[in-house]
Amino acid sequence: MLIQCLLLFSHSWGQVKNKAEKILQPDNEPRPRDVKVLEEHKDKNGNTVRTIEYYQGRNRVTETVTVRADIGMHQPINPDTLNKDSVMLVVNKSRYDVEVYYKRKKIRSYKAVFGPKPLENKRMAGDRCTPEGWFQIKSKNASSKYNKFMLLNYPNDSTIAYFKELKANGTIPKSAQPGGDVGIHGIWKGGDDMIEKGVCWTDGCVALKNNDVDELYTFINVGTRVYIRK
Repeated sequence: MLIQCLLLFSHSWGQVKNKAEKILQPDNEPRPRDVKVLEEHKDKNGNTVRTIEYYQGRNRVTETVTVRADIGMHQPINPDTLNKDSVMLVVNKSRYDVEVYYKRKKIRSYKAVFGPKPLENKRMAGDRCTPEGWFQIKSKNASSKYNKFMLLNYPNDSTIAYFKELKANGTIPKSAQPGGDVGIHGIWKGGDDMIEKGVCWTDGCVALKNNDVDELYTFINVGTRVYIRK
């Protein structure tokens, strides 16, 4: 009888845990609303410094973002002529962009947003932070909820080692999980303005404008290297 009770509890807890993990996925995060630009100016380098305010669920969020002046680089590129093994992505969280390099030459720079704490490294499931370090594109989905989705191989060996270190020194709870389903994707239809204004709404994924993620999708393959830094 005791064994049956323990098995029933274990099964029930597993169901609760699975439901909790699904709640933390980015697809379930409420969309930002009532976005307002409180203040905007140019810094000495010509970058746009913008203070924005919006609501996400019941939470009012105020944040300041800096958008680089040189984002763009839209010279025509035929993706069929690219050796995709020579493509690499660099995600700059402090600069709110994703750079595409081909044979070590930068060919594209896209505006991007992240979670509400873009400069913090991901520590565990549910913290809504974007992990830092070297990753690879694990899979591609051309018809995700947010246009296209390119899944990263998070957690990988280096992030698992970091996660275990945080557990060992008590920085995160013993019950914490590393999380997953981190990738690069677009945004809901008509939502490009969230990217333009720098609204950090994701659960730790990298979000681009839909036209940009459409183009990026044609440049990369499963296995493309991705470096994420502050």
